[in-house]
Amino acid sequence: MHDDLIARAKVWLAEDPDQETRDELAELIDAGDTAELSARFGGTLQFGTAGLRGELGAGPMRMNRSVVIRAAAGLAAYLRKQGQGDGLVVIGYDARHKSADFARDTAAVMTGAGLRAAVLPRPLPTPVLAFAIRHLGAVAGVEVTASHNPPRDNGYKVYLGDGSQIVPPADAEIAAEIDAIASLHDVPRPDAGWEILDDSVLDAYLARTDAVLAADSPRTARTVYTAMHGVGKDVLLAAFARAGFPEPVLVAEQAEPDPDFPTVAFPNPEEPGAMDLAFARARTTDPDLVIANDPDADRCAVAVKDGADWRMLRGDEVGALLAAHLVRRGATGTFAESIVSSSLLGRIAEKAGLPYEETLTGFKWIARVDGLRYGYEEALGYCVDPEGVRDKDGITAALLITELASVLKEQGRTLLDLLDDLAVEHGLHATDQLSVRVQDLSLIADAMRRLRERPPAELAGLPVVRAEDLARGSESLPPTDGLRYTLDGARVVVRPSGTEPKLKCYLEVVVPVSAAAGLPAARTRAAELLAEVKRDLSAAAGI
Repeated sequence: MHDDLIARAKVWLAEDPDQETRDELAELIDAGDTAELSARFGGTLQFGTAGLRGELGAGPMRMNRSVVIRAAAGLAAYLRKQGQGDGLVVIGYDARHKSADFARDTAAVMTGAGLRAAVLPRPLPTPVLAFAIRHLGAVAGVEVTASHNPPRDNGYKVYLGDGSQIVPPADAEIAAEIDAIASLHDVPRPDAGWEILDDSVLDAYLARTDAVLAADSPRTARTVYTAMHGVGKDVLLAAFARAGFPEPVLVAEQAEPDPDFPTVAFPNPEEPGAMDLAFARARTTDPDLVIANDPDADRCAVAVKDGADWRMLRGDEVGALLAAHLVRRGATGTFAESIVSSSLLGRIAEKAGLPYEETLTGFKWIARVDGLRYGYEEALGYCVDPEGVRDKDGITAALLITELASVLKEQGRTLLDLLDDLAVEHGLHATDQLSVRVQDLSLIADAMRRLRERPPAELAGLPVVRAEDLARGSESLPPTDGLRYTLDGARVVVRPSGTEPKLKCYLEVVVPVSAAAGLPAARTRAAELLAEVKRDLSAAAGI
């Protein structure tokens, strides 16, 4: 085993084009560090519907230039088999460690395979890449990003020509092409021949951002903005300036791209502490709302003043607010969300007489809904201009929520007032998550098996009226590893995370409210119910 491991590492070393990872691997081989070598050579990073994502470092279980060159070559082979061998592939990248290298390698591989490749001019938000695919008529797009993962990670996200992320069976077909590559020496990588795009694609994206706003809407809401050390700042400021909003006050410590993300443990607005600097800035400038993007700016977080201090709105709250705003503006078309998001969107759409659809988790599914006008997911993802960007877009979502805040401000009201209105109209929809991170993945499989074998008959004293095993699929949903329980006044979805070693449980309770005066009591009741559902579900799953 030891000799085999060293032999495999030496073969990898001989092919590795990157001096940094070569040195790292040579050191591990010289030291005979079998534990670390086993961790890096115990398999390969799996190419799935999120593309690739993992820790930077040498070896097939890490993100590095060798792994990216193989992924690009697999994608190129897949596109040629689809009869698109002379098509354009557009490539974007964020400001993480190695992102620019991975983008350049991808361009070289595509060029070597006979495709045309074009690279965005600098690190830009993921939605600009998603826009560029459709705008330029590309057959595919690649975004090098690990979104809101820790600093040591990077990733590789693949889109096809419709501008939305890959779904089965394309992911498995591309993975098979990647596996078929025997040696990196077989992959031609010329030194030139691809195009570096100018700012015209970005200008076209910014010109489209105007279209998400109503022509005569007020533009008065004042914002504090954090880019979370990512690439959102310049594009968001340009979009806000075009729209005529007051210039956002920046959280200076997090405004510029920094791949080490020095001020946050996790560069994700949902993580505890990530918004602390933004809230500190808000306390000194008293804006109408706080806006945050994640590092690749495809997500948008919103915080509001609630009593004496600031609080983050949940993704479901922002999702409902944007939906209500679009309905009031007369939007037509289908409203869609993933099964783990709040059922409030369905109530809003139904009352407005609009089509509504539920999809599996992820924007790769939401973006594919026929006639989509608006889609959202509770993890801070919103698609408000599906004709321009078939993916979540944290820039246009920020514009739309700031427009809504401006409309309400003119009426002497706030986003919280509108949330109260929605609760009185449709019932108080309160959501929460039970998320369990594990070291041992078998614990997740055990919990899922336990729930399948002995589904709960009730949670928090509410009877389970329907238990669905989502792995069986249905008329409206493809099969996926998950369970959904519909209760009398609540809903629970349990699924393993697609990107992290976590079991995720999405909880929602609905408490009827007859008038605004009943809201405080309804909130107390909802909090109690959520706590009880959490407790009972943990017991049932053995977590």
